[in-house]
Amino acid sequence: MEEAEEIEVMVFEGCWVKTVKTSGQNSSSIPTRGMVRTTPTTMNVPQGRPATKNNATSWNFDKESVLKMTFLNLMEYPNQTSAVEFFIMGFSSYPQLQTIFFAAFLLIYLLAISGNLLITIVIHSDTHLHTPMYFFLVNLALLDICFTSTVIPNILAILLSETKSMSYWSCMAQMFLLSAALGTELLLVTVMSFDRYVAICKPLHYPIIMSKTVYISLAAAVWILGILNSMLHVGLILKLSFPEKNVVDHIFCEIPAVTKVAISDTYVIDHVTMVADIFLCMVCFVLIIITYTYILSSILKMRSAEKMMKAFSTCASHLLVVCLLYGTTSYTYLLPAMGFGGKKDKVVSALYAAGCPVCNPMIYSLRNQDVKQAFLKIYSRYFSSFKK
Repeated sequence: MEEAEEIEVMVFEGCWVKTVKTSGQNSSSIPTRGMVRTTPTTMNVPQGRPATKNNATSWNFDKESVLKMTFLNLMEYPNQTSAVEFFIMGFSSYPQLQTIFFAAFLLIYLLAISGNLLITIVIHSDTHLHTPMYFFLVNLALLDICFTSTVIPNILAILLSETKSMSYWSCMAQMFLLSAALGTELLLVTVMSFDRYVAICKPLHYPIIMSKTVYISLAAAVWILGILNSMLHVGLILKLSFPEKNVVDHIFCEIPAVTKVAISDTYVIDHVTMVADIFLCMVCFVLIIITYTYILSSILKMRSAEKMMKAFSTCASHLLVVCLLYGTTSYTYLLPAMGFGGKKDKVVSALYAAGCPVCNPMIYSLRNQDVKQAFLKIYSRYFSSFKK
């Protein structure tokens, strides 16, 4: 008769952690339920030989008993992600300012949506602006619309809500869209710097290097990489376990804030986030700095003062966007990943979630003569037709 196989089941700090085979032949894998929130007194435990080992309690069972216990425990503690809630604290520490915060974020949202829609319409309406630079600018405007629409309406709802809660899947969806938009925007401004480099440093080769096929392919690659990066991060977060009630001390669901409340090991997601942040923040930023070093060198060699001023104006607006975006993103994502937690996370997150989408159309429209002239043409055309 074949010897019964013994399995050791460990329960540590109220969690059924794993099953480990200790003896027997012809072993096979046993289905386990990692990190189930239960206790030795409530778990369906058949008769066994209890023993105490450090801070854990262990039992030895035969294989049949463990299979039965696993099935019963899975029936009692199913995967109830729908029951998980995230309570977004937001600015609840300032109850007297909730109305002011609501009005400010509502105004910012309306400005961001209207500004980015306007710049998209202006560029689309003027054929003279159908160039790679303005094509990337339209992509940036669409990203900003997606960015603000993902974050600010939820902030407004939380400011009005008494419970300030978000469901599990709403939080995951917000993190996915936010991470995809942010990652795509970081890559896009890098591509935009390359476009400026080719236009200023290699003007004769610009139509060949930045052909329609090339700049559309670059934009598509940026969007795909941003979405894949978000899928990787959120996919790893979906494997984490959370208590049913989670207090997130932030203004929206963001990866660094949400992983802090997870009850399972976040080692993998922490290191993946750090690697992605190093690439998206540091590597891309270094590439932009190198690119603009060459651009500045070429601008200083120009003999025409008019061309020099136009090049400086275009590049300065782009650098303002880069500094604002990369500075706030690095503070929010890169510093916590490297072990330096920021104390102004809410303020900085609000800056890049609300500030950047508002500033981008203002910077590019107010500092760009071509966009201003195109806007005036459209305005005069529609205004004159309205008077008639």
